[in-house]
Amino acid sequence: MAVISGKEYIDRINQMKAEVWIEGGQVDGNISDHPAFSGVMKSQAKLYDLQLEKKDIMTDQSPQTGERIGLSFLQPKTKEDLERRRLMIQEWAKTSAGMLGRSPDYMNTALMAFAAASDIFADDHKAFGDNLLNLYEKAKQNDLSFTHTFINPQVNRSSLYLENTSEIISAQTIQKNEDGFVVKGARLLATQGGITDEVLVFPTASSSFDKNFAYAFSIPSNTPGLKFICRESFRYKESAFDHPLGSRFDEIDTIVVFDNVKVPWDRVFCYQNPEASRKIFSESSFYPLTAHQILSRRIVKTEFILGVAQLLIKTINVGEYQHIHEKIAEVIAGLETLKSLLLASELNAKLDKWGTMVPDFNPLSIAIFLYPRLYPRFCEILQQIGASGLVSIPSEADFASDISNDLGTYLQAANANAHDRVRLFRLAWDISMSAFGTRQSLYERYFFGDPIKIASNIYHSYDKEPCTNYVEEFLKGTASNLLDVGGE
Repeated sequence: MAVISGKEYIDRINQMKAEVWIEGGQVDGNISDHPAFSGVMKSQAKLYDLQLEKKDIMTDQSPQTGERIGLSFLQPKTKEDLERRRLMIQEWAKTSAGMLGRSPDYMNTALMAFAAASDIFADDHKAFGDNLLNLYEKAKQNDLSFTHTFINPQVNRSSLYLENTSEIISAQTIQKNEDGFVVKGARLLATQGGITDEVLVFPTASSSFDKNFAYAFSIPSNTPGLKFICRESFRYKESAFDHPLGSRFDEIDTIVVFDNVKVPWDRVFCYQNPEASRKIFSESSFYPLTAHQILSRRIVKTEFILGVAQLLIKTINVGEYQHIHEKIAEVIAGLETLKSLLLASELNAKLDKWGTMVPDFNPLSIAIFLYPRLYPRFCEILQQIGASGLVSIPSEADFASDISNDLGTYLQAANANAHDRVRLFRLAWDISMSAFGTRQSLYERYFFGDPIKIASNIYHSYDKEPCTNYVEEFLKGTASNLLDVGGE
């Protein structure tokens, strides 16, 4: 089977009939017809169609079957493989302006990274490592889509909090038998929950303290007892004029509820094993490989924002002002920094102990540190350039009404008619001010977790010793020179 079409993706998800709740009701019928999901599912379907249209750059040949499989599943063995992956990721990202943070290539990359390090899950009693490899092969051959979750509900975020109540809140194992084990409780934050084939469940921080949280598995999205509870949709209208991004790319974030969900042993990668739960992140190459995918997408997103900003400038003819030049220079500096960090990660890539060519995590970690600071500033720059124009944005229906002549007169721009001007300004608004846009800012801010913890991790992990040794040797040399002068 291998790579699928967009129609096959939509048909497969519709047939699953996963339990999805939104706005107080359960989704009934084909989920692709529901207003909250139709836009993003059509956008996702276009990715699969593009894969078929551009097989030469979007797919690879399966060594097992000879069929074409998605290149995002490829375990890189060379630096050239990393470049191929980057080009493929960015080809997909261009279709959504980088706004789909959970496009299939992200989870395909994560699954590939974990499967490459499947020996971590080896167990004397169960073939957990083999289970992970089997899922990886199945995913490649069937072009499966995934959501994932490894965050507990925010009951108490104090550093010393451990759940210890009679009522189960965070999802945990509660019993086992010869067929598998049972999970009860909730997890955050499954973006695209309910519109993927499977949900990957990996350990949370709690797994280090309580073996009931030390588990990992993947199950179909329609598994009995599995429930996805959605936030409000930001696809307020179908109109791509009124909501050019939200109408097509709102991925919907969900709470995952496990109501006594039975997980078969052949779906399990880890069971009550705190050591394996810790190692899967610390000893696999999950972080550098997913960071490479994320940065590739973020570069496309930044290029798009630069283009929007420059079109705003051209449309309202403000390119003569130096403060405008400074703002665009900020975006350009951010973009070129990100591109340089990505290329540096590939240039300094090395094989890990699992035989995977892994990009250098140092430049990638700096990009992770920078982007939560850069992205809100990019949005602020759009606001500063657009100014009051970002709230003077009538709808598509207004242009089709009796007041269209008024709009044509009063909302025209130096270099665009009123319709084109408003369409552009609505796009800038949807990036920087709408519910969809502000969700994007929060999403990019916390994509890899708390930015302060990220900074702390960089501080502790970066090898600073060569720099301190250099300064110490420099000081010794300076002191020696001073003694020599004094002796004369």
